[in-house]
Amino acid sequence: MGSWGTLGPALLSLAGVALGAGGSLFGQYLVSRASTRQIDVQESAAHRAELKGAVLKFLGLASRVEKAAALARSGSGGGTAGAGAEQLVDELWLAQAEIDLAARSEALRGAAYRYAARLAEAAGGEAPDATALRGLQAAFFDAADDDMWPGRRRVAGDSVTSR
Repeated sequence: MGSWGTLGPALLSLAGVALGAGGSLFGQYLVSRASTRQIDVQESAAHRAELKGAVLKFLGLASRVEKAAALARSGSGGGTAGAGAEQLVDELWLAQAEIDLAARSEALRGAAYRYAARLAEAAGGEAPDATALRGLQAAFFDAADDDMWPGRRRVAGDSVTSR
């Protein structure tokens, strides 16, 4: 029994050290997980902000190209409208390239390309089908939303075409 008197406290101390080390490691694991999650959230927010800027620039130019194409078709723009439309189409393709660089999904890249190509055709003098153009625009909006908010379920009727 005398040996338990000296061995007992040593074993209890050792058990305390082991529990403390285990608790410390578990705490570090939890902190690491939370830190990783926080970094993921920050990266997603930065991606959304970058993509939002590119999308808004693209949409602004798309609107200007549409208006320039309508003016050119109506004949009220004159010869300078054609040169202005060409400049806008060039800017539109650069904005589309920005989306290509910022987008995470191929769906968004493809939707932006198809929408830009149709707008470029319209600016080139081809009479656009307004329904097809709105369909491409809606597909672009949907793809942009999916790229910015992956995994988020959209409510039925929460589309550009239903407005």
